[in-house]
Amino acid sequence: MWDNPRLLNLAANVLFAVALAILGAAALQTLVRSPLFPVREVEVQGALKHALRADLEHAAAGLGGNFFALDLRAVRGRFEQVPWVRHVDVRRVWPDRVEAKIEEHVALARWGDDALVNTHGERFVGRNEEALPFLAGPAGSEALVAGRYRRFVEILAPLGESVERVVLTPRHAWQLRLASGLTLELGRDGTESVEQRLARFVAVFPETLGRLARRDAASFPHVDLRYPNGFALRVAGWKG
Repeated sequence: MWDNPRLLNLAANVLFAVALAILGAAALQTLVRSPLFPVREVEVQGALKHALRADLEHAAAGLGGNFFALDLRAVRGRFEQVPWVRHVDVRRVWPDRVEAKIEEHVALARWGDDALVNTHGERFVGRNEEALPFLAGPAGSEALVAGRYRRFVEILAPLGESVERVVLTPRHAWQLRLASGLTLELGRDGTESVEQRLARFVAVFPETLGRLARRDAASFPHVDLRYPNGFALRVAGWKG
């Protein structure tokens, strides 16, 4: 080997590359631990309506440290713990700044007694002062119920009715209540979907219930749509 210039050159090149790698790693460790590159500013960006500035400042507090060593995933996690914050994009900005771009939840409805559901069908906790519809269902059904709520709103649009409440029962039956107080029992999906039943009701409404005066609406607060060729009314004061 010692008499082979080609092998000697190759070995020298390998040793030189190893030495450079070691020096580079040492330099990187020194840079990461150095106090010479502190994070001096955390800038929060985004159109914020609900997330409290004090909560965001608290999340940003204590993020000082080395610009290169800062754990961006941990920073994002701290901000995403703030109520109403859905997602955060975090990036370093040379030489001493961190930008956190905040995306808030957009509330679609109330979920159960103590939560909200956003426009992505995700459950979250937050206080809201707006009048929102009420949605409920088994655990994990938030996206399904939110999607059905949107579809019900579209189907009922020709009647000028708004949906006040949508419930998916543990037996996977659908119930909804309109702002007028009318409750619709849609049942479960089968050979006919609940959307088809609701659309059929909307189609015949003008010639049936729509003919009744508004003052009589309170007398039939419940409509059962679980019939293949019609629907049934529960009329106040009627027996049998």
